[in-house]
Amino acid sequence: MIIGIGLDSRLGLSFDDLRLAAREAARQGFESAWTPAIGVPDAFHVCSAWSQDTALRTGISVVPAARMWTPLALAFQAATVGLISGGRFVLGLGTGGYGTGFWKSLGVADRPVAVMRDYAVVLRRLLAGETVDHEGVAFTLCRTSLGATDLPAVPVYLATLGPQMLRLAGECADGALLNWATPARIAEARAIVAAGAAKAGRDASEVTMSMYIRVCIDDDVDAARRALGTQVLGYAMGRSGIANTAGYRGMFGQMGFDDVLTDLEAKRDGGMSMDDLVDAAPDELLTAVGYYGSAEGAPAAYARLSAGLDETVVRVITARPGIEPVLGTIEGLRPDRIRPLLAG
Repeated sequence: MIIGIGLDSRLGLSFDDLRLAAREAARQGFESAWTPAIGVPDAFHVCSAWSQDTALRTGISVVPAARMWTPLALAFQAATVGLISGGRFVLGLGTGGYGTGFWKSLGVADRPVAVMRDYAVVLRRLLAGETVDHEGVAFTLCRTSLGATDLPAVPVYLATLGPQMLRLAGECADGALLNWATPARIAEARAIVAAGAAKAGRDASEVTMSMYIRVCIDDDVDAARRALGTQVLGYAMGRSGIANTAGYRGMFGQMGFDDVLTDLEAKRDGGMSMDDLVDAAPDELLTAVGYYGSAEGAPAAYARLSAGLDETVVRVITARPGIEPVLGTIEGLRPDRIRPLLAG
């Protein structure tokens, strides 16, 4: 299993600190470094800097493709980072949103699987140096290319929540990017990806299963719980205008937390603050998908949450500002602390 580190703009780090953290992660034995696409500094620039500073493979999880990018512009960006990194860059794609209102705002049909098929298929062909003609749901291309050949390979991964997107990843992507999934959910996802691969005549081993696992390490356990819990509930609770069976709310419901979330949503709608909602959330919810607390307990919990993955990424959450808690997490979850527990 590959063990990576995930750093993002929520940490409030400067560009120099992001580079420092990646250098320390490489020194501590991590093999990859990942960042989301939204935020400043821009993720492509961050990955370029990381690839120049270290031998780490870098990746973006995920680029909100339909919301922000044409396929050609995105391919130029990804190919350039692929060149800078010497072939050590992974492009993760997602829709950037969900629900009828989201797709209407883009002027695109509410067919997310078809849209992501367009992006995945076309980007893989463009990045392979091909000239592409394509008429799809999201866009039409006529004899489009990057004007370059012999480019380093840039694997294209898909963000996958539900079964349709998981099957699509098996059919036409290099990897599936899960998020907030329990080990049981990871096992279900792997089976669905394998079915999609079989349908396309591919070997399921060609599709990497990767996921961020959120971790907040701090001796102030209450503060660590609040930091992790705020992010869990930010994803898991329902949103106005979106059915509770859709998106992350739907996924958490399928993982057994529907009643818990229904109760928390009622409290939220009654005016309860996020801090109080986190205090009211059961530990069962938080520890099903992440870890908070001291460094001592982190490796065992992390190994448990990583079961079934090909690549697991420590997504750093901190309870205090600055670089020090980030470096503390890198030290506390360095791969040589995790691997013996994975083997067991």
